[in-house]
Amino acid sequence: MPDPVSGFSLNLISNHVSGLLDGIAPRLVTIHGRRRGTSSGFLWRPGLVITAEEALEADDDITVMRPDGSKVTASLVGRDPSTDIALLRTEEEPSDEIAFSPTDGLRAGHLVLAAGRQLEGPSAALGIVSLTGAAWKSLRGGHIDRRIHLDLRLDFQSEGGVALDTSGKVLGMAVFGPRRRALVIPSETIERVAPQLLEKGRVARGYLGLGLQPIRIDQAAADTAGLSEPRGLIVVSLDQDGPGQSAGIRQGDILVRWNNDTLPSVRRVFRLLGPESVGQAVDLGILRAGEHITLAVEIRERPAPQ
Repeated sequence: MPDPVSGFSLNLISNHVSGLLDGIAPRLVTIHGRRRGTSSGFLWRPGLVITAEEALEADDDITVMRPDGSKVTASLVGRDPSTDIALLRTEEEPSDEIAFSPTDGLRAGHLVLAAGRQLEGPSAALGIVSLTGAAWKSLRGGHIDRRIHLDLRLDFQSEGGVALDTSGKVLGMAVFGPRRRALVIPSETIERVAPQLLEKGRVARGYLGLGLQPIRIDQAAADTAGLSEPRGLIVVSLDQDGPGQSAGIRQGDILVRWNNDTLPSVRRVFRLLGPESVGQAVDLGILRAGEHITLAVEIRERPAPQ
């Protein structure tokens, strides 16, 4: 026979989790920003919605379905692919600014509720934190303040919703990471990025003004440059008056070092050109006609898209 004590405890847990969803439901919205299907978002401030940047396939034709089922048109305030955060503006609705909770006390094994909103109503997925770690760089070079992996099945329509702890505090935004692993963009990252999107529409990133492609180089040239592997990045194009051209870089040059670090991939350069790189001076190691030279480049802020 079932243990009545255990059954009673499970009922308490079940009702508590359901109550957590009820508590956050008035903050959850459905985002129609995909050609196929929907995603979730949440009210950050009156008239401002945060959602997953990855889920927005376009900058226009975005509709938000409110918790009461009404639909309003939304405009894109800004998006940051590197941290997977997008900010939308809708018609004003009375609401307090959402209260985020710090994630430094979160540990593997803690229960987390991922809450979103689908067309039929609020959605929930309960799981545990499978991994926590220090700050990390996303594949697109964004600074994520804490690594938080979730062991739960996140529905595509729930991406962009919130992650709650067992007291109902908002830890961040539930999104998909590499290999469709459920991750949390932590509250600290959102609180840093969202105000920048509200002010400027984007997050500043570094800019070299170079078009690069990976290339294998001659072993003798690699030995001359002190490289453990014969790889570099060839300059295939230069932006006029960009930092690279101003520093004397030429088309056909092969970049092999960023200060003391090797450059095995274009992705590596992209990750080095984070917000903190703007204004920095970098020594770029270059192979030119078999000769190894070093050029100092001052990184500028990437121009806004025209």
